[in-house]
Amino acid sequence: MRLRLAAALLLIAPLGACSTVREAVRGPELAPVGYPAALAPMDQKILARDTPQPASANSLWRVGARTFFNDQRASKIGDILTVQIDIDDSAKTTNSTSSSRTSGVTAGIPHLLGLESSLGKILPGGFDPANALSTNSKTTSDGAGAVNRAEKISLTIAAVVSGVLPNGNLVIQGTQEVRTNTEVRQLTVAGIVRPEDISSSNTIKHTQIAEARINYGGRGDISRVQKTPAGQSLIERFSPF
Repeated sequence: MRLRLAAALLLIAPLGACSTVREAVRGPELAPVGYPAALAPMDQKILARDTPQPASANSLWRVGARTFFNDQRASKIGDILTVQIDIDDSAKTTNSTSSSRTSGVTAGIPHLLGLESSLGKILPGGFDPANALSTNSKTTSDGAGAVNRAEKISLTIAAVVSGVLPNGNLVIQGTQEVRTNTEVRQLTVAGIVRPEDISSSNTIKHTQIAEARINYGGRGDISRVQKTPAGQSLIERFSPF
């Protein structure tokens, strides 16, 4: 009975690890809309800062402001700004190594204190003092490796200011989910930005985000089929061969 229960648990375990039975039948559900959770662990101390930025000396305008009295850019916890993600990176590396070595040793004992003839009686038949020792060795090693990688992502996402650091920098987090049939594509972004880098249109580029964490993936039938099975992944990871 215990063996049957253990076998049943082993069969059900992959379903719980990958997705629920409900998700497998109806497709993945979208996450509820709300204040963004912590997308990336951070140890920085966050200090609430709700006071507006002071105006520049001898000026009625704030730097980067679009209105006369108020700065429309994100600056407080809960404000929203737009993040423009335009990644076009490529990397190519090619390495090759080749080595070989051949060595040989031949030694003879034509004269050994007059004992060379006596050695023929002690050693097996066919002993030739002129060719007493002969060795040959040959080693060859060839190796090659290549990496050719290209990534291109062009997206726009709205993020929320989740904290203000003591020096005034903003901690932002945002997530976006789009469902098409039974597949959900999810984009998350998190990081730290300077208020000065936010443009007058309340946008910022991904290259201006420090400690940027950008994740673009999905879940659903297509992602489940493309993913390597858990058993095969464990075997490939820990196999010594």
